[in-house]
Amino acid sequence: MTNAYDTLHTILDARHSCRAFLPDAVDPEVIEQIVMAAGRAPSWCNAQPWQATVTRGAETERFRDALLEAVKNDAPEPDLPWPDSYPGAHGARRRECGLQLYKAVGIARTDRSARAEQSMQNYHLFGAPHVAIVHSTAALGPYGAMDTGGFITAFMLAATALGVGSIAQASVAAYAPMIRTHFDLPERRLILCAISFGYPVPDHPANTFRTTRADLPEIFDPRG
Repeated sequence: MTNAYDTLHTILDARHSCRAFLPDAVDPEVIEQIVMAAGRAPSWCNAQPWQATVTRGAETERFRDALLEAVKNDAPEPDLPWPDSYPGAHGARRRECGLQLYKAVGIARTDRSARAEQSMQNYHLFGAPHVAIVHSTAALGPYGAMDTGGFITAFMLAATALGVGSIAQASVAAYAPMIRTHFDLPERRLILCAISFGYPVPDHPANTFRTTRADLPEIFDPRG
């Protein structure tokens, strides 16, 4: 008999970053289920600083066009500073992920033009029919952002459980001022990331590889 841990572990193993989506819309009821489940994430003092602005249909296309225009004309201006570097194992994992993607889609390591074109798929939202802009309360600072990370994880796990693919994209948050203007969001909201989501193209090369995970000794430091 499958227990709750086994079910959770199966969903965790099944979740992956989807980089090619079918155009089919997700039913509004399913989207609500995903967001409701994500809203069960824990937060400091139960503050629940997260909100998700979710698009569908023509609104997704309008945002996609606005985002591509911003990438072309605006300098990146994220609300939270990006990492200065990826030292040690973090950098190695980052490089491995990129190389896996390029290999899967047939891009040579030295083909900078093709790599740049693939990178631009981030701003096409990988063709997803929906995007969730995830933002938190600025007054709660980094702890509000940390709490919202739990919401993002729960969102993607709930999506996986319902057969919906997703990918969290910090790259989109680089254009935070445009996003606030586009969706009429107040300055008191920190733009943290986008989650593009929809039904995956199962046999698309970009959806066929899986990243590795650190072994237990690398993340577990038992004392006593």
